[in-house]
Amino acid sequence: MKGLHIVAFTLLLVGGLNWLLVGLFGWDIGAIFGGQSALVSRAIYVLVGLAAISEIVSHKSNCRACGGPSPMA
Repeated sequence: MKGLHIVAFTLLLVGGLNWLLVGLFGWDIGAIFGGQSALVSRAIYVLVGLAAISEIVSHKSNCRACGGPSPMA
């Protein structure tokens, strides 16, 4: 489960940085792989979206501040 969390977190970082680049400069990382309609870039977008869903579902059990074991206990 830890490996899945690391992969999902990495994909969320990539997705977040992509949105930062789009917002600031109009650059889209997906465009590097042949544009938004290319199969590779669409697969990347799907993986980032699935990573977000995975983190939403598992966040409370993984996050010490939100619901995991208390560091003081």
